[in-house]
Amino acid sequence: MNARKSSNKMGLDLYQSDNLRPLQRTKRSWIITTFELEEEDKGPFPKLVGELFNNMSYNMSIKYLISGPGVNESPEFGLFSIEDNANGHVYIHRTIDRENTPYFKIRFDVENTVTGKTVDRSLFFIIKIKDINDNAPKFPKEEFNIAIKENHDTDKPVFNVTAFDKDEKDTANSRVTYSLTTQTPNLKEPRFNIHPTRGFIVISGCLDHQTASSFKLLIKARDDGTPQMSSTATVNIAVEDANNHPPEFTKENYQLQIEEGKVGPGVLRLHVEDQDSPNTPAWRAKYKIVKGNEKEQFIVETDPETNEGILRVIKPLDYEGDSEKRLVISVENEEPLSSCHKGKLRSPPVAPISASVAVKVLDTNDAPEFHPPTLVLQKEEGVKPGTRLGKYSAVDPDVVPNNIKYTVFHDPAGWVTVDENSGVITAMKELDRESPYVNDSVYPIIFHAIDDGVPPLTGTGTILLYLSDINDHMPTLVTRSLEVCDKAILTPLIIKAEDNDSHPYASPFTFKLADDSKSIKQNWRLGKSFGDSVELLMLRNLPRGKYLVPLLILDRQGLFSMKQKLSVRLCRCPDGHVCEEPNSVPLSLGGGAIAVILAALLLPLVAGCLLLQCYCGSENRKSQANLPFEEGNQTLIKYNEESGNVLSQVMPDVLDYESQLSTYAQVRKGKQMPEDVNGMAPSPSLTSSRGHYDQGRYRLYHLSNREENMVTYQPHTYAEEGKLERSGSFRSLLIFDDELPKDFLDTLGPKFAALDEICQK
Repeated sequence: MNARKSSNKMGLDLYQSDNLRPLQRTKRSWIITTFELEEEDKGPFPKLVGELFNNMSYNMSIKYLISGPGVNESPEFGLFSIEDNANGHVYIHRTIDRENTPYFKIRFDVENTVTGKTVDRSLFFIIKIKDINDNAPKFPKEEFNIAIKENHDTDKPVFNVTAFDKDEKDTANSRVTYSLTTQTPNLKEPRFNIHPTRGFIVISGCLDHQTASSFKLLIKARDDGTPQMSSTATVNIAVEDANNHPPEFTKENYQLQIEEGKVGPGVLRLHVEDQDSPNTPAWRAKYKIVKGNEKEQFIVETDPETNEGILRVIKPLDYEGDSEKRLVISVENEEPLSSCHKGKLRSPPVAPISASVAVKVLDTNDAPEFHPPTLVLQKEEGVKPGTRLGKYSAVDPDVVPNNIKYTVFHDPAGWVTVDENSGVITAMKELDRESPYVNDSVYPIIFHAIDDGVPPLTGTGTILLYLSDINDHMPTLVTRSLEVCDKAILTPLIIKAEDNDSHPYASPFTFKLADDSKSIKQNWRLGKSFGDSVELLMLRNLPRGKYLVPLLILDRQGLFSMKQKLSVRLCRCPDGHVCEEPNSVPLSLGGGAIAVILAALLLPLVAGCLLLQCYCGSENRKSQANLPFEEGNQTLIKYNEESGNVLSQVMPDVLDYESQLSTYAQVRKGKQMPEDVNGMAPSPSLTSSRGHYDQGRYRLYHLSNREENMVTYQPHTYAEEGKLERSGSFRSLLIFDDELPKDFLDTLGPKFAALDEICQK
């Protein structure tokens, strides 16, 4: 009770003295004493660590509450408590490790004991744990293994070690000092040292792999706390050999004999010795020919197993050119040479170590050599047999020349021959640039020159015979026939030509229409020219059939061979692009069928002629030049003789209306028709006095429209006279839908029914 009264009196005094300050604007509600805690405190526990006071205790009955880490939260549950909540005595219950928890942030509250309500704001207080030196510095590992080169630079650290102390940072307890305790082997040179605060290891003096290939260092790390604490670590250092010994030839002079003209590996081996560790860059040798290899005929390689130098001949030697040679070969290591001078490393300028190789070239028979190896001759094509083309000779490089014979080795066209003694080349055949053996105007020929040495050797030479062109070919059509849809008016057709000659005797070509007739000019015209091709334009819609377009094609020199004819087939295109194939169905007729046809045709034709003669006799009195083309008047017109010449192309505007009348009148009278405009004789009458049916080609015309043009059709021979072979069907006759009505055969009368039935089959 006395303690409580004294504490309350102390709090009241502090409160009153606080309020007696007139300039103090903030009124304190909490008063707390200093909390002093040290890690690893041994107790006894519970132990009072501080007191709390809140001035609300003057007005009401209060109690103090404590919470947070170390009370009811991690870490350290139950470490702090208030034993009597009516006063603010704070206790600790066990030892604290600062390295685990360096401080605690605790919350203090005050409540009314009657209502249980908080009567003041919470107080957060940080309790810091005082550090003691209870941790020694620790290395990450107890042992380190490193390797350094024998020629390690003394100005650079060898290794760096670092120890860590868990005690409070930036205090004497965590400040670390390094020292080298022992060095094994303990040599006067080299010596290892360590920086006292930074921990990097340095070396003084030069390492020698032959003297000491490894070192062991014991490193100590201690702190500055009280009492001082320390730990140690071991550093094992392996010293790798460096190049401090140059390679040396075991022999300074070598002798070598080599036959001329030969190449091959391993003509000579050069041996060296090196005191550095084998199979290291300090031991492996590099060889170099420093003199006598100006023509680059030799090379030196290193044997990876023995470290020897292997001398090889990579280009043939020539006795006549140089019968003796002296090679100077140097050697050095892959790694630069280094040395130690007064404890410091240096790379001294070392003269290369060399050996001499005397090479003697042995004479052998050499093959003849053509000069030049490839000769270019230019000739004009058309050279006649027996013409001398030139001379191609070879020389023997031997000191004592041998006799040489010449032969033709490769001449695929068999154009040339060569004089075996002189090498004079003569043409055996006419030279043709368009030969399939000529490529880009060049014809290659290979010759052999054979000496009489021992053994006989052969030299090879090549002539590239360049043939210049002459204008011995005329341009021709690439294709002589075209197919075009009948509606393709003014659609360009591309006509392409070719010429086997070369520049300047070939393209660009000049295209012309070779016929100035009205029928050609009204139907066809040439368009744009593209060098080796030209556009052909159809100027108006023409009936289906085949048309011949005459052309002249001139080369660049204006020469042409003859008139060329392009066949243009005008056809029906169901898809608008591709012509349909002609519908050809074969019809086979026996002797009985032919007799029926003849009988069916003779009677109505005789009756028709009689009626026509009567009708025409009366009409001649009215008008001799007018033929009434009324509906119902038909006729059969035979166009050409059986197996005769094909009619030339006749355009619709060639035959006028008057010639049609003349032709009709001659058929009616049964007279022999005169030759047509193309020089072809028309066919005789349909029947003859012998009663034979001439199997010629016939065409039915509907003569009802006198304004329509006559159309010419291509002839077709169905059978030769006196033969009963299979012939083409009548369906292949070219008949336009707009020329005959569909019921035309029905209007001819009942006697044509038998013919109609045969044609329908």
